Amino acid sequence: MKHRIVATLSCGLLLAATASSSLAQLPFLGNEANGKPTLAPLIKEVGPAVVSVYVEGEAQTVTPFFNDPLLERFFGPQGVPQVQPQPRQGAGSGVIIDAENGYVITNHHVIAEANAVNVVLSDGRQFEGEIVGSDQGTDIALLKIEADNLTALELGDSDSLEVGDFVLAIGNPFSLGQTVTSGIVSALGRGGMNADSYEDFIQTDASINPGNSGGALIDLDGQLVGINSVIIAPAGGNVGIGFAVPSNMANAVVRQLLENGEVRRGRLGIGITDLSPEDIADFGLDIDGGAYISSVEQGSPAERAGLQPGDVVIELDGKAIDSSSDLRNAVGLMPVGSTVTLTYLREAARRDVQVTIAAESEFASASTVTIEQLSGAQFRNLGPGDPQYGRVQGVLVASVAEGSAAQRSGLMAGDVITSAGARARYAVRDVATLEQVLAQMRGAFALDILREGRRFSLIIR
Repeated sequence: MKHRIVATLSCGLLLAATASSSLAQLPFLGNEANGKPTLAPLIKEVGPAVVSVYVEGEAQTVTPFFNDPLLERFFGPQGVPQVQPQPRQGAGSGVIIDAENGYVITNHHVIAEANAVNVVLSDGRQFEGEIVGSDQGTDIALLKIEADNLTALELGDSDSLEVGDFVLAIGNPFSLGQTVTSGIVSALGRGGMNADSYEDFIQTDASINPGNSGGALIDLDGQLVGINSVIIAPAGGNVGIGFAVPSNMANAVVRQLLENGEVRRGRLGIGITDLSPEDIADFGLDIDGGAYISSVEQGSPAERAGLQPGDVVIELDGKAIDSSSDLRNAVGLMPVGSTVTLTYLREAARRDVQVTIAAESEFASASTVTIEQLSGAQFRNLGPGDPQYGRVQGVLVASVAEGSAAQRSGLMAGDVITSAGARARYAVRDVATLEQVLAQMRGAFALDILREGRRFSLIIR
């Protein structure tokens, strides 16, 4: 049995949680009366900080063939009817992180498209929740309630977690009410659930079920180390594989939501990919991983800093970068205007450079262009006002002329082209890349499209 360490981790967190009952001096695990080990004293202290979240909204129910590009080519965009919106109710969980101001963290997917949010405390009190801000990319949302005598959880340092650490999951599964499950940290740095998201999940075998979303993952110090978010449930229930957003990532999002009401992501202006063990050996590098720079955009912060294709980023502000997702996550959580120090390898020589993260609009043109192979459509780079900006890399279809070749091919305004090619697909990061890829095409080719959250491919002949 792992005993608690009566100490406070110093990790420079934004929110110093204030609570009606202090969590700083929790007793050791156990019951002095009968000597049986128990987590009950810990749960009694932290339980009041975990809430249930109920939402009301509308769901768009559609026929199975709505927005099918093939049918639209024959019947037109209005040819397949859409069912009227239907009332939707949902339930999840949340965590009070600031008792004085009534701030509650939950998941974005819990409150997305909600018309009303109701927060129910463990003592039965109910309050209307105000959505301060929400970020789909990390699946984090921030609510505010007007209430007194709240208990808040102290944010822990998720970077200090190790595989094998004991953790507890607290939430509202299946709307049953507050439920506690226990387990260990099964793995760290999990990703790949959604290519459009910023993922660095904590994996745990503590039972997490539908309704636990937005609830607390705590360590045995009673500190919040994660926000429960995703489960793998092929049978519809818990199978011992659940995922939580690390507290440090959640805190970085909360910081921006409080300041801006949204997450304003910047860019370095580089295309990055992972290095395989064979690549590392071929390049003669003495590293285990890193983010390989495959391209540098003109006029970008990266170009101004002197970065070049072929450089390998291995650290950001002294923290190891083991993969392209590490670098993407780190940069994606930093506000525009932040200056970071990148450590990289060029021809096996280690170098440092300072780069200031810029807004997309500072180095990417918002003007539209036409492309010969997709006649009748206009394209532009994604910008800050676009729904997919900061969450996906691609080119926006700005407009499609009625009766044009592009429309006959199935393209629609609002589509985001994420990759293109024939036998091989090439990632499309901007208009210039799309033009370069299509210029090499001879005959039919495919476009990978993101449309209203659905991915599919179009064959262009």
